[in-house]
Formats: sequence, C-alpha cells, structure tokens
Amino acid sequence: MSTPVRKRNRVRTGALALTAVAALALGTAATAGASGATDAEAAPAPAAAAAKDGPTSVAYVEVNNHSMRNVGKYTLADGDNVFDVAVIFAANINYDTNSKSAYLHFNENVQRVLDNADTEIRPLQEQGIKVVLSVLGNHEGAGFANFPSKEAASAFAKEMSDTVAEYGLDGIDFDDEYADYGNNGTGQPNDSSFVHLVTALRANLPDKIISLYNIGPAASRLSYGGVDVSGKFDYAWNPYYGTWQVPGIGLPKSQLSPAAVEIGRTSQSTVGSLAGRTISEGYGVFLTYNLDGNDRSADVSAFTRELYGSDAVYTP
Repeated sequence: MSTPVRKRNRVRTGALALTAVAALALGTAATAGASGATDAEAAPAPAAAAAKDGPTSVAYVEVNNHSMRNVGKYTLADGDNVFDVAVIFAANINYDTNSKSAYLHFNENVQRVLDNADTEIRPLQEQGIKVVLSVLGNHEGAGFANFPSKEAASAFAKEMSDTVAEYGLDGIDFDDEYADYGNNGTGQPNDSSFVHLVTALRANLPDKIISLYNIGPAASRLSYGGVDVSGKFDYAWNPYYGTWQVPGIGLPKSQLSPAAVEIGRTSQSTVGSLAGRTISEGYGVFLTYNLDGNDRSADVSAFTRELYGSDAVYTP
C-alpha cells in the first residue's frame, strides 16, 4: 500500500515503510526509570493538559514557516483547548567531525522560538498546552541509533535534558529521519545506542514527556541486553499522514495514535473517518501535522466533532 508524501523542513518525495515506535504522553502513566530507578519502576505520568474528555490531540508546527502561537488559537465550543501537546519541529542531531561526536543543533528559527519562550511557549503552557521539542536527523551521519558507546549516548541525553530545563519545555520528541547514517565516517545503526539514549534521558527527565515518531532505525531498536525501553515513552503514533497504522509497541491504547493527518492536506472526510475510528476502537491520541497560521477551523472541526462532539472555534 502506498503512503502519502510528507513535506518537512527538508523535502522527501516518497513515503517509507511501517516501523515500530514509541510514545508521547499527557495525563497517562508511562513505565520509566527515574534517576536511580530500576527498569521495572514506573515514571510519574505527566499532568493532564486540559479538562476535556477524549483523546489527547497533538499538533506538530513547522517553525521554519509558522508560529507556535497558532496552536493556542483553537478551542472547543465550551472553551477547552483543542490541542493538548504542541511540538516544536525541529531541532537537529548534528555531527562534529573534529570531536567525532553528536551534538544538539538549533537552526535560526528554532533558536528564535526558544529565545522568545515568553511569547512563543509560555502562553501555550499557561493555557494548559504542553510544549515539546522534536529532534531530527540532519544528513550528517549522526542519529539516535549509532552512538558508539553508552557514554556518548548519555552525553547527548544530557544536552537534550539541559535544553528542556533551560527553556522550560515539557519534553523531547524523537524523529529518526534524515540522519544519513554512515556520512562523515559515522557508524551504521547498532542495537544498544537508542536503548542507552532513552534510558539516560528518562533518568534525567522522570516527569517530562518523551515521545518517539514511529519511523527510522531507532524505532525498531527498542530492546537490548534485557532492557526494553518501550515503557519509558509516553505516547506513540503512526507517522504516515492520511493513514491508520497501529504502532507496534507495548503501550496501552490510551497512549497510541494509529491515526495521523496533515492539516489542510488530508481530506476532511478522511480526517473525520480516522477520528471516528480512534474513538470506536478506543485509542487515546490523535496526531496532526503542519498547523499553519490560516484559519483551519473547518479542517480541525473534522476531527474535533468525532473526538469531542464539538466544532473547533478559531480566535485570531
């Protein structure tokens, strides 16, 4: 079955095959190791972001082109937020050829959002919307799945958790695309890398959201040495817009989004159908991508009517 083209910061002309992933969460418990905790212990669940009944709605925002503030412009008829989680898309995992190590990079648009947290991030959080930073490959050979050692993975985890603390964010989202593993003499994906990375990040962020987009080599390497990090994520979702695919990960339905839509590109009829299926089959997350600055209330209402029994109200 063919999958739709996704437009991101960087052009991608074809869809990829299905992979297993992990998850992003709001208001639901995820099993995770806090600092000093064992793998079997449960991490505290992130606090609920909104009072409304129904699935958690997630909005990715391409900050190269659009403002994070757009996420807060949509409410239901009773005033509740439409969106519960806003994802800053995207920071990058880059590679320093001198030190031969990965590092966290912000382009000028991501840096602008972070530097202007008081106007771009804090207003959303004050509304009860969680704000998460997505991290994406950048064609330099560095990726989540090819750290050569536990120490290297832990160092990158610390960069991410330090960023969350510095800018007052609510978590980290992993998107293992565009790494171009092998570039700059980097290694190919290995089985231990992502397990070490997620374990270290969860230890650093016991009460924050950690999510993983269901794509790439990292998403299929969630277990190593008797440790399975699936439960250290908070939610998981299908990455192919306009389709229904249940993420193959051991999380409850409340933390999964088999539906994925691109606002303004996925037809409203398909959006409504996927939202209705989310409810009828008992899943707890609904993923949307590319919320822009236009009035998208008709597109948004196509899923809010099914998820929450209400049209969406847009307030410029």
